[in-house]
Amino acid sequence: MIKINENYLKLQASYLFADIARKVAAFQETHPERDVIKLGIGDVTRSLPPACIAAFHAAVDEMAADGTFKGYGPEQGYPFLREAIAKHDFQARGADIQPDEIFISDGSKCDTGNIQEIFALDAKIAIPDPVYPVYLDTNVMAGRTGSFNAGRYDGIAYLDSTAENNFIPALPSEPVDLIYLCFPNNPTGATISHDQLAQWVAYARDTRALILYDAAYEAFIQDESLPRSIYEIEGAREVAIEFRSFSKTAGFTGTRCAFTVVPKACRAFDEQGNSQALHPLWNRRHSTKFNGVSYPVQKAAAAVYSEDGQTQVKGLVAYYLNNAALIRKEIKGLGFECVGGENSPYIWIDGRKDSWAFFDQLLNEAGVVCTPGAGFGACGEGFIRISAFNSFENVQEALARIKTAIG
Repeated sequence: MIKINENYLKLQASYLFADIARKVAAFQETHPERDVIKLGIGDVTRSLPPACIAAFHAAVDEMAADGTFKGYGPEQGYPFLREAIAKHDFQARGADIQPDEIFISDGSKCDTGNIQEIFALDAKIAIPDPVYPVYLDTNVMAGRTGSFNAGRYDGIAYLDSTAENNFIPALPSEPVDLIYLCFPNNPTGATISHDQLAQWVAYARDTRALILYDAAYEAFIQDESLPRSIYEIEGAREVAIEFRSFSKTAGFTGTRCAFTVVPKACRAFDEQGNSQALHPLWNRRHSTKFNGVSYPVQKAAAAVYSEDGQTQVKGLVAYYLNNAALIRKEIKGLGFECVGGENSPYIWIDGRKDSWAFFDQLLNEAGVVCTPGAGFGACGEGFIRISAFNSFENVQEALARIKTAIG
């Protein structure tokens, strides 16, 4: 008799964004005349940078000739992309990351979900609340949690992120092994200072824990005093794995390209307490279960680091941050408290009511889609997240509708 992995039965009925999609689809079916503006899911709306398109076309042309055709590439990524990433994203900011410590993939969502496979099933997990659902759900699937009770899973160390602590969680109050952090944060848009991040690195070093650091939104940081990488913190190479993506910075949500950094000094421990390098473990997992990102996509990603590419990507980031600034201004003008939107494309709004009720109000009365904070965890109740990923014109229209619906 074939049996299922019963850990899947612990999961809540469905994935947050699938719930939102169903609600929106039902609304559009009953209100076909309404134009819905989506400021919920963090999907970009502007086209790929011209430098990336040119590189994409050139690489496709290479695939059309026997002499330049590329078959299977290295699972870890082509050297031309790994070298560009190491030089521009890390070494230029004083972070000692080498090209062979970078693993190219088809998305940070996949990487943050898959990385848990190389750790023991009895590892104690610390996860912020609110949080991007993938961190939590993949550990539920793996069997690292108990049942779901009163809005939380047994066996998880939740790190409350609230207005009282400026949405920067305190260090764990109980022993933990694996810590998930995300800054600029999804969903709150909060950022972490160099000194605050250094405290986490020191904690991990002192307790022999490991940090999984999601920096997918680092390109939106405008405050140069803020760290863009955890490897800007001394000692982080031994206790942190970092995830990054081209999705939001260069519009690759539909093109799919990201990378994970696993320094060769990064370690965990076996049952006898002996230090074990994580780089070869992730390399083996990556090589066994992944066949690499396509050559044309990697060439397009590498174009991000060209002079034209850098200018164009900065323009994209500035465009979305301009949307975010308008959202912050208008939402605050309506009397709501909010964070994010300054070094992040997300604005986290205290709706002063049930999250899903606020979601329903904006959808039904304004035709605007947001994301209910409760979907990100118990501490998200009462909040909504609005994304700046849309056209400026649509953001203006959405805010006008919100004013009418709420005012």
